[in-house]
Amino acid sequence: MIEDIQAAIPLGLLLSFMIGPVFFVLLETGATKGFRAGVCFDIGVIIADIVFLVIAYFSSYQLLENLSNEPGLFVFGGMILLVYGIYLFAKKAKKKTAARPSKGGYVALFIKGFLLNFINIGVLAFWLGLIIVVGPSLENDPERMLVFFSTVILVYFGTDLMKILLAKQLKRYLTIERIVLITKGLGIVLIICGIVLITKGFLPKEKFDIKQEIERIS
Repeated sequence: MIEDIQAAIPLGLLLSFMIGPVFFVLLETGATKGFRAGVCFDIGVIIADIVFLVIAYFSSYQLLENLSNEPGLFVFGGMILLVYGIYLFAKKAKKKTAARPSKGGYVALFIKGFLLNFINIGVLAFWLGLIIVVGPSLENDPERMLVFFSTVILVYFGTDLMKILLAKQLKRYLTIERIVLITKGLGIVLIICGIVLITKGFLPKEKFDIKQEIERIS
């Protein structure tokens, strides 16, 4: 269990710095409406992630059960990560807009965070690919997967709390050039992970242990 938690921490940190609409609205909310408002917005975002994660897990359950007998299915998860990584790497920078949250209360901010994340189907694709990547290394054990992904979400949320506290400072340093570098860096990481998974699908298990590779990266 300790090894699963240790492997999940870097992933949670990585997810927290995925650049997108949610990232900027979170900073805007924290900077203009305060810490509590930012937390309410972020809880909505996290709940949407949990919903997507549950959907991805149950929709990929049969795939996970078959991965030990059909390692070629790793190609499926690898392709999802590869395509998403290429999308991030090739994505053109857009000017930051002052995406101010509506003047509603905390409930409105919660709903806004949930919907803003939930309408992004790419989030579901990402969780689906990630589950297919990580599942076999966790022996498809529901308890281990619960510990792993709970840790990811908690680290993700904890890092978001730090972002909210430092919202004004972070906004000042997030220039277009730096946003491009961060986005392309994340894209490269996902491309590498996708290639690793696709390669796994074509190699015998004894020549390539996905668990060892994930632990080495972590």
